[in-house]
Amino acid sequence: MHHTKGFILRSRKRQPKQDQRGVALITTLLLLMLLTGLTLSMAWSARSDMLINGYYRNFRGSFYAADSGLNIVRQAALNQFVGGVGIPATFPATSQPIPTGTEATIAANINTAFSGYQKINTGTVAANSWPEQFRLPTTTSFTLALDPFNGCTVLPAGGTCAAPPAAPTSYKYIYDYTITVQGQSKGGENATLFDRGQLTLVATLTNATAKTNFAAWGMFIDKQTECGGGTLVGGTITGPVFTNGGWTFGNTTYTFTGTVGQADANAGYSSGGCVKVPGPSGNGITPTFQQGFNLSQAAIPLPTDSFNQERAVLDGQGTNNTKPTAAELNAGMRDAKAGAKYPSGGASSGVFLPYSVDSSGNRTLTGGGILVEGNADSVVLTPSGAAGQIYQIKQGSDTTVITIDATPILSGTPPYPNGKTMVSVNGAAATTISGVPQQINSATGLSDGPGTMLYVNGSITSLSGPGQGMAGINDYTALTITSAGNVTVTGDLLYKSPPVTLAASGSTPIDSLIAGNDHKQTLGIFTASGDIQMNNKQPVATLEIDASLAAISAGGTGGLINTGSALSKLVIVGGRIQSQIDNINATTRNVMFDVRYSGGTFAPPWFPSTTVSVTGQKSATWGTASAQRLSWQNLTATY
Repeated sequence: MHHTKGFILRSRKRQPKQDQRGVALITTLLLLMLLTGLTLSMAWSARSDMLINGYYRNFRGSFYAADSGLNIVRQAALNQFVGGVGIPATFPATSQPIPTGTEATIAANINTAFSGYQKINTGTVAANSWPEQFRLPTTTSFTLALDPFNGCTVLPAGGTCAAPPAAPTSYKYIYDYTITVQGQSKGGENATLFDRGQLTLVATLTNATAKTNFAAWGMFIDKQTECGGGTLVGGTITGPVFTNGGWTFGNTTYTFTGTVGQADANAGYSSGGCVKVPGPSGNGITPTFQQGFNLSQAAIPLPTDSFNQERAVLDGQGTNNTKPTAAELNAGMRDAKAGAKYPSGGASSGVFLPYSVDSSGNRTLTGGGILVEGNADSVVLTPSGAAGQIYQIKQGSDTTVITIDATPILSGTPPYPNGKTMVSVNGAAATTISGVPQQINSATGLSDGPGTMLYVNGSITSLSGPGQGMAGINDYTALTITSAGNVTVTGDLLYKSPPVTLAASGSTPIDSLIAGNDHKQTLGIFTASGDIQMNNKQPVATLEIDASLAAISAGGTGGLINTGSALSKLVIVGGRIQSQIDNINATTRNVMFDVRYSGGTFAPPWFPSTTVSVTGQKSATWGTASAQRLSWQNLTATY
C-alpha cells in the first residue's frame, strides 16, 4: 500500500504541464507586432505632418516672397523717377519737370529688370537664411500711367502741365500702377499676388543753377562802378564779359564778340562828362555788342579762399575747402630734397611732393601736385618730350627740378600706370617716383586724367617760360599755379601748340580754334589774396601769357597790374578774372578768350569755380515720393 502511493505520487510529479508551454514567446511576439504597428503609424503620421508643414511653409514662403516683391518693385519705380531716368536735372521754364512718356519708359525698365527671379536676400549668409525669390512673370506685369483725372496739376493755377503758366512754382504728379508678382520658395511652390495703387510725386521749382568755372569768362571784374572814374580800355574783347558792378565806356571803339553783362541797372558813358544809361549806348558812344548787352543780371558769387587748391596737392581732389593741417601733410607729403616726411610741427620753407614709400623702398605718387612752403624766388616752366613738363623752382640756395612725364596719356587710358615723376635738387641724381599728379574724381575715386597743382604758400617773385618767344607749357600739360600771395610774371608763358588764332584771316575770325592744336594743354594762374603782377625782364618790351588769370576772392582786391616797365604789347590768351581793374601800362593790349573754356566745363585743374543761375532753366526739388495701395489680391489659385 505504501509502495503504490509512492508510485502514484512519483508519477504526478514527473507529468509535464502541456497547457503553458510557449506562452511567453507568443506574448512577446504579439507585443512586438503591436509596437511595430504603433511605430509605423507614428512615423507615417510624423512624415505626413512634415510633408504638410513643409508644403505649407514653402507655400507661405512663396507668398511672403511675392509680397516682398510687390514692395521692391514699387520702390524701384519711385527710384526711377527721383534720381533715375524720369527727371532731368534742369529743364526749360516752359516745360514740365517730368517729360511726357517717361512712365512708359520706367514701366519697360522695371519689367525688364525683374523678368527673371530675384533673390530677396543676398550675400553668403543672408541668402541661406531665407532663399525665397520673386519675378514679374510677363512683360506687362508692371503697368504705370498718369491718372486720367488728377494726374498732373501745376501751381499757381491757370495753366496746365502741357502749357504751364509763366512762373510755375510746383507740380504734383499722380500715377496709377498695377503689379503682378510671382514668388517662389525653396521648393516648387509658387504664389502670385496682385497690387494696384498710386504713386505721388511733388516738385517745388527753383531757378536752375550750374557750377561754372571762372575760366568761362574772357573778362570778369567784380568791382566796377559806372561813372566811378576811368573807362574801360577800348579795342576788341573776345569771349563772355561780366561785372558785378557796372561798365563805363569811353569815347573810343569797342567790339565785344561775346555776351556782355553786368549786375547794375545802368552803364556809364563818358565823353566830356559821364552819364548813366540803362541801355547799350549813350552820350554819343555806341559800343558794338555782337552777342548783346544784358543789364540788371544776378551777381556772380565769388570764391572764398584757395584752401581747396592747397588740398588738391595732397589728395588730388581738392573738394575739401579747409586748410590741410600739419598732421595731414606729415602723413601724405615728403621733402623733395631729402625724402623725409613733412615736419609734424609745420614748415616755413621747402618743396614737398605727395608720395608713399613701401617696405621695399618703392615710391608711388598719391596726390595732385607740388607744394612750396614760403616764397618761390623763381619758377621756370619748360616742355620735355611729347608730354613731359619740367618745373624748375628756386628757393634760397636750393634749386629743385621736377620732371613730370605723362607720356602714357598718349595711349589714352587712366590711371596712366607708366607715368613717372623725377625729382632732383641742386643737380643731385634724380629720385624716381612712380605715377604723375592726377585729378581724382571725388564721386568715383578714379582718375579724370593728369593734372598738376603747383601751390606756393607765399609769393612767386618770378614766373616765366625758358625764354622770350619760347614755349613753356607742353601739349597734354594741365596745370594751375596758385599762390597765397602775389604772382609776378617776368617772361613769356607760351603753349607749345597755340590753341586759338590771335588775328582774323580770310573767313577765319579772330579767336578761332586751330585745327589739330587742341591737346588739352591748359594753364591757370590764381591768387585769392594777392595780385597777378607783370614785370617784364625780357629784351623786347612785349609779353604774352597763355593762361586764364584769376586774382579774385570774396572781399578781395586783387587785379592784373604792371609793376615793371611799360609794355609796347601785352597778349593774354585765355582770360582775365579780377576783383578790380588796375593799370597794365601797355600801349597795345590784346585779350583773346580761349574758346575751349566756353561753358565752364573744360578748364585748368582745380581752377576757382562758382554756382550761377541758368537763364530760362528750372530745376526741381522733390519731396518724399509716396505710394498708396488701393487694392490687393491673391491670384495663386487662378493665375
